[in-house]
Amino acid sequence: MFKWLVVIAAVVLGYAWWRHQRRQDAQERAAERARHAAQRAGPPAPGAMVRCRHCGVYLPAADAVRGGLGPYCCDEHRRLAEG
Repeated sequence: MFKWLVVIAAVVLGYAWWRHQRRQDAQERAAERARHAAQRAGPPAPGAMVRCRHCGVYLPAADAVRGGLGPYCCDEHRRLAEG
């Protein structure tokens, strides 16, 4: 009887170890696929640059303050230029 308990315990432990290895391998493959996808994506495309109408500094268009006469780097320059 004791012999069968040892055999069953060995089978259960072997199955648990096998499942653990499969999960670990699946996680490693998923991480590797994510790394490859990130490498294929490359760096983000540069955005458009605009020039402040008051001081002439260039800045990304998304960060510019829009005024009636054009883009500005800040609200103070917009107020100074447009009065």
